[in-house]
Amino acid sequence: MEASRLSTLERLVDGLGPAELYWIAAWSAARAERLQRGDASTAVAAKAVAGQLTILYGSQTGQARRVAAQLHARAEAAGLAARLVRADAYPQRELAKETHLVVVISTQGDAEPPDDARGLVEFVLGKRAPKLPGLRYAVLGLGDSSYPQFCAIGRQLDDRLAALGATRFAALGEADVDVDAVAAPWSDSTLEQARQALGTSQPARVATLQPVPHRATHTREHPFHAAVLDNQSIVARDAGRDVRHMELSLEGSGLSYEPGDSLGVWPSNPPALVDQWLGVLKLDGEQVVTHEGRSLPLRQWLSRERELTRLSRPLVAVLADAAGDDELARLLRPDQSAALAALMAEHQPIDLWRRHASDWSAEELVAALRPLVPRLYSIASSRKAVGEEVHLTVGVVDYVAHGERHWGAASSFLAQAGDEQSLPIYIEPNERFRLPQDDARDIIMIGPGTGIAPFRAFVQERRETGARGRNWLFFGNRHFSSEFLYQVEWQAALRDGSLHRLDLAFSRDDAAKVYVQQRLREQGRELYAWLQEGAQLYVCGDANRMAKDVNAALIDIATTHGGHTHEQAREWLSDLLQQGRYARDVY
Repeated sequence: MEASRLSTLERLVDGLGPAELYWIAAWSAARAERLQRGDASTAVAAKAVAGQLTILYGSQTGQARRVAAQLHARAEAAGLAARLVRADAYPQRELAKETHLVVVISTQGDAEPPDDARGLVEFVLGKRAPKLPGLRYAVLGLGDSSYPQFCAIGRQLDDRLAALGATRFAALGEADVDVDAVAAPWSDSTLEQARQALGTSQPARVATLQPVPHRATHTREHPFHAAVLDNQSIVARDAGRDVRHMELSLEGSGLSYEPGDSLGVWPSNPPALVDQWLGVLKLDGEQVVTHEGRSLPLRQWLSRERELTRLSRPLVAVLADAAGDDELARLLRPDQSAALAALMAEHQPIDLWRRHASDWSAEELVAALRPLVPRLYSIASSRKAVGEEVHLTVGVVDYVAHGERHWGAASSFLAQAGDEQSLPIYIEPNERFRLPQDDARDIIMIGPGTGIAPFRAFVQERRETGARGRNWLFFGNRHFSSEFLYQVEWQAALRDGSLHRLDLAFSRDDAAKVYVQQRLREQGRELYAWLQEGAQLYVCGDANRMAKDVNAALIDIATTHGGHTHEQAREWLSDLLQQGRYARDVY
């Protein structure tokens, strides 16, 4: 191949990851075969439509999207005609025509679907869903076993598709936060079943390509080590808790991001927490432990490889069995889901080890604990404003409970990062949390606490692009004087016109606690008018309490100022969500 074409190819593939490169290779090979066969290409296309594998995904944080994209790339590389569709972009009428379907979907909080799949889930579970006797399907559910309703949405869809007459070609998969431990073998099995069902027994012939040097792409599996440029507290010393503003360098990474995306961080557990574990279990941190073919000192397993700060249902079960504790085992019964949820919310694993003592070997401990997984942080900057940098707003988890000090894994890791340190990071796109393409649209941003992060990026972006729409921000925290995050920046934005309205709620400054949802109700008439005129609404922050309270306030506003019944208001808000005009980045 001549040098100029190689140069063109290098530019085209620069920045692509393995999944995209496999897809290109498979597509190129298939195209070459069609060109060689000439007129036969029409017949191939018709066969591909008739024997197509549809892969649907619903994703809140990007994990389901990542797994589905990898499965799609592998399916095409194996010679299958496959399409990858986000749930909210899927025409629901096509469900009755599908013959082979894979659904990869996460469960959020208390058995809720991801925002991009709400419409699809309601349709499939509802009365309008068609009978599906000709469908063969497989479902992979993603969840977090620290919540009682683990993978509930995946289970509901799996059961419902069967009830509609469809036939499973692969068993339901249920992946915990260490997603790949289940997703990888499930994908292997499902892909093999799909190949057999669609009559493709051999992978497509992929043309051998000469390696073209290109800049490496940094991903979740291969993170970039970003230098720390700045790490400072942005609350007063008497605030009672720490919030950090961090600036990291992306120079030389090839990474790019948009306002609304998240930054994935691979953390290490705090050394003091590792010491606690070794002390409580009376184990030697230098003892070498071999697990799944890897041999590391126990201290390294606990520091970098194992989850120490989050409880899960399987871990509670293991502890109950090891300690022979009937009280702990009772919490695993279906009728004790509320008590189990309270236990998981109020305790870290070390608390249960202290309370339910039993003898553990180093090998047993490593096997019982889940792998440490990356944490996601909403990006607090626009590249148009900061260049080759990415900024974060990090609430540091550091508190005393049950008589002992507790830490967060990633927040402690980030808080202690100095100027000489580099952090393993990657970009996690969030396609549904984007600024409107029409820059004349108004936006309403609701972000209490560290939920303010993406809206700092939004305002920076709109300022840099000269967007014509108005920007309205609702922010809340505990104290005005000590916890008004980015106060100087917001005041400057009001002066220069890049922020048009700012409503504040500080819950601990007066006897009566005031939260952002109350400010929403107070400004309900105008807020509803903005939405009726086409404004887009964004919410970022805690999913379990704040996001639910804000949702309830929006329904009240629609009934009070829009003349809706309660049910009509719920439907109105659901429509905004499905249109992408109500976007949530909640965790």
